[in-house]
Amino acid sequence: MSDQNQKIWTKDFILIVIVNFFIFTAFQMTLPTLPLFVQEIGASDRWIGIVVGIFTFSALLIRPSAGKLLDTKGRAPVFLTGLALFVVSMFSLAASFTILMLLMVRIIQGVGWGLSSTSAGTIATDLVPRKRRGEGLGYYGLSGNIALAFGPALGLFLVNHISFTMLFAICGLLGLTAIILAANIKYDKPEKVADTRKQKESYPHFDIVERRALAPASLLFFITVTFGGIATFLPVYTYEKGFDSTYIQFYFVIYAAFLMLSRILAGRLYDRHGITIVFIPGSLAIIAAMILLGFLPTPIFLFVAAALYGFGFGCVQPALQAWAVNRVENNRRGMANATFFSAFDLGVGLGAISYGFVAEAFGYSTIYFSSAVSVTLALILFLFIMRRYRKEEMRSAKIS
Repeated sequence: MSDQNQKIWTKDFILIVIVNFFIFTAFQMTLPTLPLFVQEIGASDRWIGIVVGIFTFSALLIRPSAGKLLDTKGRAPVFLTGLALFVVSMFSLAASFTILMLLMVRIIQGVGWGLSSTSAGTIATDLVPRKRRGEGLGYYGLSGNIALAFGPALGLFLVNHISFTMLFAICGLLGLTAIILAANIKYDKPEKVADTRKQKESYPHFDIVERRALAPASLLFFITVTFGGIATFLPVYTYEKGFDSTYIQFYFVIYAAFLMLSRILAGRLYDRHGITIVFIPGSLAIIAAMILLGFLPTPIFLFVAAALYGFGFGCVQPALQAWAVNRVENNRRGMANATFFSAFDLGVGLGAISYGFVAEAFGYSTIYFSSAVSVTLALILFLFIMRRYRKEEMRSAKIS
């Protein structure tokens, strides 16, 4: 049977989608509420950025090890360990009432997130037929998008009616549900490489990145810098603008709706026509969204920006991930996903931390104008990479 005729929606794929939904829901509920929690305990905007950034950097540091362990020790132990750490850290947030305690818990949470999200992405890659990988990863990503559709809004709603302690406890229970479901997945065993000497020569002991995934990962980095600015500062930015508190909830719902729609379309387009047809329009949409957020004179600008950003990010992220994984052998999928998501973490972390200083010095609007510049750089880099690839293909064709 050809790959094209193979099913995407197997039992194990459905389970990993549901598990991803639960952990993303817990994560998304805390994403817009943690900055408010930091403010409640009396810290400044600078500390908001550090609290968000230290999480992403701890996830970043663990991802190379996660990728290597996934490729050598197997999916299950890495995934379940990451989920356990993530759940423990969620419950621990409920008892974190000082900046020092919060930072320590966020480091542990970042390690758990780095292990579990790298594992989940790799497991989903294992379960999707190669020729339908863009489409399959698009569907897989929908689980996180559906969580994004109501997770932030639910978190912001609950925090107006219950304590932060209760909110974080609910997130921990969602994580426990994910562990129970994950225990029922049938995981692929790591592939053995026949020529051990050749493998060691190709991938030395200091093996922290998958080189063939660096191009899509680099592009993702410049794009996710924008995500750090949105996730960390958009709620407080809209409050400063005097917008009603429900408007930021509508933003996340609109963003997630357009993200879901574009993921389905973009994954299929990538499988049939390649990366260019989805990356360029997606990048342009994100740039437009950042410019609108920079001005933000009325809530209408906020909602239009949400639609553009959702469409753009839904186009570029699954296509870049499929591109990264398709360029490597099966026994390097874990490391390819680790490299890819490390770029995601690095972009979000640097965005959150650096934009904390930008917000204090120049105001919140500067965050989004700077983000537009970052995505413009990604688009220029993409065109350069594609030009180089075309030259290499023409050179190979002449030789053959």
